Amino acid sequence: MNPSTPDLATAAQDTDVLVLAGGLGTRLRSSVSDRPKVMALVAGKPFLEWLVDDLRSQGVRRLVLCTGYRSEDIEDHFGSGRSRDMEIAYSRESAPLGTGGALRLALPRLKGSRFFVLNGDSLCDFDLRALRRLHGENSAAATLWLVPVEDTGRFGEVTLNARQEIAGFREKSGSGSPGLINAGVYLLERRVVESIAGNAAASLERDVLPGWVGRGLFGAVGRGPFLDIGTPESYRDAERFVKKHRI
Repeated sequence: MNPSTPDLATAAQDTDVLVLAGGLGTRLRSSVSDRPKVMALVAGKPFLEWLVDDLRSQGVRRLVLCTGYRSEDIEDHFGSGRSRDMEIAYSRESAPLGTGGALRLALPRLKGSRFFVLNGDSLCDFDLRALRRLHGENSAAATLWLVPVEDTGRFGEVTLNARQEIAGFREKSGSGSPGLINAGVYLLERRVVESIAGNAAASLERDVLPGWVGRGLFGAVGRGPFLDIGTPESYRDAERFVKKHRI
């Protein structure tokens, strides 16, 4: 994690941050059946808490958590955020809306013309300042944090051109070659989220972002490692990852 600096703190403090934490975690149910996926215990505390700690270290003080399945577990744990010197608000789905639909539902809680968005079930060494810099230099509609992996098959691949514009998305294939993947960290202009139909399920990754290729979609390339806890196998790796990279 990059150390907090005044510029970085400013980048975070004057831009709302939203974390998508409403997923059902169906594939993880065999390993974690009594709580939301993002609250699965890793190295003694809920996975989502590691991400919130990362955000706080980058200067974030106001956070909106998009919740759904067993939302009260998340809200009871994090509360108002006061104990972390943060302000935490909630946008609760009454029915599953997907990542895009959850964003659209949360829009009234977000201030300003742009905001950071993060997936609540993954960790990587993202840099909000670098994301914001590339976004501003290109007057982007959306800028994604990308990381290299040895096998893109499980995640799907993101391709870039020489100007760091996203040229396309390749679907998950089960097996793949080395390449860049979407790390689930975004800086979005408000108009991107306003383009999503209200009160309807939609995937940010599959239904929304591909439609912005060629219309101001850029990618900032970071370094590994990357972790998500979407499968029992990756969840088993989580404690080792956190102990190596966060403790």
